[in-house]
Amino acid sequence: MRIAVSMRTDSAAAIEEIVAAIGDLADVGFLLVFASSHYDADELAEAMATRCPGLPQAGCSTAGELAPQGPIESGLVALAFLKDDFQIVCAPLRALSRFGLEEGGELVAALRRRLGGAADDRDLFGLTLLDGLCQREEVVLAALQRALHDIPLVGGSTGDDLSFQNTFVICDGEVIRDAGLLMLVRTSRPFRVFKSDHFEPTATKLVVTACDPDNRVVSELDAEPAWEAFADATRLDRTEPSGNEFAAHPLLVRVGGEYYCRSIQKMNMDGSLSFYCAIDTGVVLTVAETRDMVDALEETLLRLDDDLDGIDFVLGFDCVHRKLEAESRQILGRIADLFRRFAVIGFNTYGEQYNAMHLNHTFTGVAFGRRRTPS
Repeated sequence: MRIAVSMRTDSAAAIEEIVAAIGDLADVGFLLVFASSHYDADELAEAMATRCPGLPQAGCSTAGELAPQGPIESGLVALAFLKDDFQIVCAPLRALSRFGLEEGGELVAALRRRLGGAADDRDLFGLTLLDGLCQREEVVLAALQRALHDIPLVGGSTGDDLSFQNTFVICDGEVIRDAGLLMLVRTSRPFRVFKSDHFEPTATKLVVTACDPDNRVVSELDAEPAWEAFADATRLDRTEPSGNEFAAHPLLVRVGGEYYCRSIQKMNMDGSLSFYCAIDTGVVLTVAETRDMVDALEETLLRLDDDLDGIDFVLGFDCVHRKLEAESRQILGRIADLFRRFAVIGFNTYGEQYNAMHLNHTFTGVAFGRRRTPS
């Protein structure tokens, strides 16, 4: 793995700096780029294709980048996967608004044919980059995971630096919107797919009594105006909230005996609440109690480090609301220290993927161990 970072604002100049830092591309099998939405997508895709002709490549826009030096903004982070350790095939998921089970099965089957090789799936995982504005992640993930069977899946939803207007993915020189990417990764490295959050359920519940599930908008909780009911349950002031307050007070939903975070994106003019994840009438939401984010993340990374006999690097997808919460609690520096310590590379997301689940306020990723030495 080779990692390069550029803070240059011009797309062509940024890619030029990235390629120079990576060096000889002869042993690189795949290039993955996470870019601030401040870059012009078409110029970025053209520069990648021009400077790396013939090299399979993918990328997406972000809500912040995770670089070797820690979290950055308005930059570009590139991961060059070496042929000796990784074999990666990638395909776009076009028109997510119409993506279903049939499309998921066909796409996974096609990627598996391209990947070829042995039938043993233990060295495989799936990697998704999904449009963070599509509001279809749950349907897409269900279709993909059904086709992947026991192959673990991890990823993140693309961002646009909290503008919520224009995200993108790039695949082999093409900019695609209302789309995502699925990569199948075969690696000789030991790895673990994981998730980490820092919330515990409380006894306080809220039931969704009125909502627009297609747009993920809740108008009533417990038969009360949604914002008022949420503010009362979390003891927030009823005046107009900030994004940091929503970041610090996610709600939980219980699925299969395990709790998953459901973050609120914003309060609307009518007092309804827009969510990042799927929501429906009758869903029971549990108010969460906050643990120390740094302690919880360190516990996860230490466990992975022990399982892998040492982490080499982590490809990570960290919810932008975790970043906002870390900033408001003034612990972003401690989070950055952990990311540097365990070599976390990735981006801040509008949602996180973990197997068949679309999550919020969660850190998901895949941790890689060091190259196995022949016995």
